[in-house]
Amino acid sequence: MNNIEYPFEMRPLSKEEGNGWLITFPDLPGCMSDGETPEETIKNGKDALKCWLQACKEAGRKVPLPGTRNSIYGKFITHIPKTLHIKLISRAKQEGVSIDTLISSFIAEYLARVN
Repeated sequence: MNNIEYPFEMRPLSKEEGNGWLITFPDLPGCMSDGETPEETIKNGKDALKCWLQACKEAGRKVPLPGTRNSIYGKFITHIPKTLHIKLISRAKQEGVSIDTLISSFIAEYLARVN
């Protein structure tokens, strides 16, 4: 179960909500975390995900599979130049996240800026 990545959603928190970012996992009700930056939020989200899955197992409940709660979510596949791929691999290693997670955080940050 540790190698499976769950889809997540990120959004900026308003001033009234305390600023920073919020991460939620649609497949896992109540599994969420926050942070000051998108990178910190993803790191905290990984911890929340790990704790949620562990609590589910300890309670003897069935662990939902990724992507089963909201079937409208799917994969996003694109072809990129090798040089960009190498840069993404390097940055993901620096951040301690997967390339998918890194790109998701970049997209979430961009969408928050333009909306």
